[in-house]
Amino acid sequence: MDREIAPGIVVDERVCFGKPVIKGTRVPVEVVLGKLAGGASVEDVMAEYDLSREQVLAVLRYAASVIAEEEVHAVG
Repeated sequence: MDREIAPGIVVDERVCFGKPVIKGTRVPVEVVLGKLAGGASVEDVMAEYDLSREQVLAVLRYAASVIAEEEVHAVG
């Protein structure tokens, strides 16, 4: 059974080893982020994975919220 951890993002231990995926798909958040970080446009990702703009933006919102909660500790 999937559990929504953010709007449009779910985890289910039976899907992608419990990694966050876009709700209603098996597309991992990390794959979409990797494509965007590698230079793909939102439209490219939408076409490649048959996603809506809102689904891609849900990935970006989720990633931003995870980073916002991260504690950074400077070393040496």
